[in-house]
Amino acid sequence: MKKAILILVSSITIFSGSSSGQAKNYPIELSHEIMEIDKQRIFNGFSVSIVNEKGTLYQKGFGFSEVLRKKKYTENTIQNIASVSKTFVGIALLKAQELGQLNLDEPVDKYLPFKVFNPGFPNEKITLRQLATHTSSITDNEFYLSKNYYLKANQDLGNVTLNFDEEQIFNPSDSILSLESFLKNILSANGKWHQNSFSKHKPGTIYEYSNIGTALAAYIIEQATNESFSNFTKKHILQPLKMNHSGWKFEDIRFSNFSRLYSNPKTPLPYYEMITFPDGGFITSVNDLSKFLSELIRGYNGRGTILSKKSYKEYFLPQLSASNFTERNEQNPYSESYNTGIFIGFGYTGYIGHTGGDPGVVSMMFFDPKSNIGRIMIFNTNFSDKKGNDAFYSIWNLLEKYQRKFEK
Repeated sequence: MKKAILILVSSITIFSGSSSGQAKNYPIELSHEIMEIDKQRIFNGFSVSIVNEKGTLYQKGFGFSEVLRKKKYTENTIQNIASVSKTFVGIALLKAQELGQLNLDEPVDKYLPFKVFNPGFPNEKITLRQLATHTSSITDNEFYLSKNYYLKANQDLGNVTLNFDEEQIFNPSDSILSLESFLKNILSANGKWHQNSFSKHKPGTIYEYSNIGTALAAYIIEQATNESFSNFTKKHILQPLKMNHSGWKFEDIRFSNFSRLYSNPKTPLPYYEMITFPDGGFITSVNDLSKFLSELIRGYNGRGTILSKKSYKEYFLPQLSASNFTERNEQNPYSESYNTGIFIGFGYTGYIGHTGGDPGVVSMMFFDPKSNIGRIMIFNTNFSDKKGNDAFYSIWNLLEKYQRKFEK
């Protein structure tokens, strides 16, 4: 037992600056408590972190990034993080606006080679700000799930399931379309997948979460800057923050560090990518993502480095009111659907961040603006029952319990 504890201690990443003996035990105690929950084997692998504006206070990986090979999931393991990716789109929009290349209050048509309008309100212009606040009236139709996900080329499909669910289909790698072609087919009036792409609400009035709207915002950044979204974010976000092991495509990262994803603990999924990668396809580690969250906390407090104070103020400004919602979630303090900034959400208790879910992915990233401490969790295994939900939030709550100790 002592040997196992010594191995555990050596594998914990500790950043706390406290010199007290008691404070030095907190990372060890936290790891032990998380490992007790992990014994249920609901998740194959995951990573967590606690950060403040100065940096990372605690981070650690648990379980396996690949079960058959017994490959450990560490703080440097990378995987896609689903809709937490949208927070990067918001930063990129405001950076492009800072550079004078676009304006959030301009109609999207100004930047597009095809027309986008809600057929129920043909004279109402859809703006970039509406995309960023999910009030554009653009909705995710059935083709978003059935045509968007495609298999990574040249992979062994012998031991994986291709049936994640009836709607979310993994398409062959040779069927990939460009982001422009996909959006044109979904959004333009003569597009072949145009059915049910818009709601019955007038643009700018009602919050309706939209992945397609997010992808369109990223595509507009490409059009406005004459630069790929991947390169733009690398230049203005990833490189300044030294997020050296992150990217939007498999070719951007070291694939040997990429985690296998699982639909449940026993069922591995194939490696896949998304045509609309900006809305959920960002690939990163908890180590790199912690740098981003620390920057967001600095930005909230007027000390950010990748955006101006003015831009950060707009990024974090709640853009909507109660009249923009048909329902608001007051049960989960970490739902981002109570209000929204520029592609970043606010829980009803004031927590700021985003959640994410995709095949084999569950993620959470939030910070408390009162304490200026944030938490991240990234999982490589889906769950859908109460037991999984309870374990997930038990780990999340443990991070909160210990972050208060790190504050002292």
